[in-house]
Amino acid sequence: MSYSTNAPAGFWEWPDVQILTAGERRIPAHSKVLASASPVLESMLDQPRQRGGEERVISILGVPCGAVDVFVRLLYSSRCVPPAAEMGEHGVHLLVLSHVYQVGWLKRACEMALASGLAAESVVDLLVLARRCDASWLHLRCMRVITGDFAAVERTEAWRFLQDNDPWLELDILQSQQDARLRQKRQRRKREEQALYAELSEAMECLQHICTDGCTDVRPSGREAPPRDRTHCPNPTTCRGLQQLIRHLPACSRKQQQQLGCTRCKRLWQLLRLHASICLHPDPCSVPLCSQFKRKMEQMNFKEEEEDVKWRLLAKKVASARVMCYLARRNAVPVSLAEAELID
Repeated sequence: MSYSTNAPAGFWEWPDVQILTAGERRIPAHSKVLASASPVLESMLDQPRQRGGEERVISILGVPCGAVDVFVRLLYSSRCVPPAAEMGEHGVHLLVLSHVYQVGWLKRACEMALASGLAAESVVDLLVLARRCDASWLHLRCMRVITGDFAAVERTEAWRFLQDNDPWLELDILQSQQDARLRQKRQRRKREEQALYAELSEAMECLQHICTDGCTDVRPSGREAPPRDRTHCPNPTTCRGLQQLIRHLPACSRKQQQQLGCTRCKRLWQLLRLHASICLHPDPCSVPLCSQFKRKMEQMNFKEEEEDVKWRLLAKKVASARVMCYLARRNAVPVSLAEAELID
């Protein structure tokens, strides 16, 4: 058996421990090396000998001789990463030995090596092994593989054996599947909400732009038409939709406006109210009805404020999305120091 040259000097002569493996094979070793690498082996070596002068023997049975040989060589290697070939052949047994004898660095290396080769055919067996060896990282990776390709895992013999012999683990896996689906649903809903808040933030920016500088078809009275280029407009698509709403408002019948039966009029009314909720410009604001909405919000009584909680929450979310979009643009487009000072 060959050892790494990183082991302490003087440990090569006079081995004082024999490791007994399956097949009655004996591996000579040094007690100081074993005790420094494993607290379990240290405790076993601290036990008094049965007869004075008898050579100490540690039995490591239940695993192949080759796996024990690799395990002992790795204890001598001063935390060297196990070779891929040896890990592929003895990775499962090395994980068990590192767990039993509490060799933490080797256990983590075995978890990473086994996780890199996970497949639908072997993931159930490795999941059971990870639970018994308290390998939480490997257990998490196995769960992710099962969740990602559960249809293939269900067709394996290991899954059918698990259903017949370990229903609690099967229930745990199915519960994990359900939790993963709910988590993905929540994440998808959150992404959709963030996209909606970002769209509303763009609409607020375009509304301010239309009412202050004017756009292609709608502009403040007395102001000349701005140039028709994309650099002048924050978002041409959103601006075009807002201009259509603004031009629709005076053309809409008075009766529909009073009964709030026109969805396009209600949409523009809500956008104006949302602008007033997040507007920080001092009066008078260039956006129509901004000052009126602000005064109405200040004069709300307690009951009206309770009914307005959802609206205030929406305004808060849109304001946050507006700040995030502004920061994203600043990080995406490099600006000079003078331009940054003007923006601030």
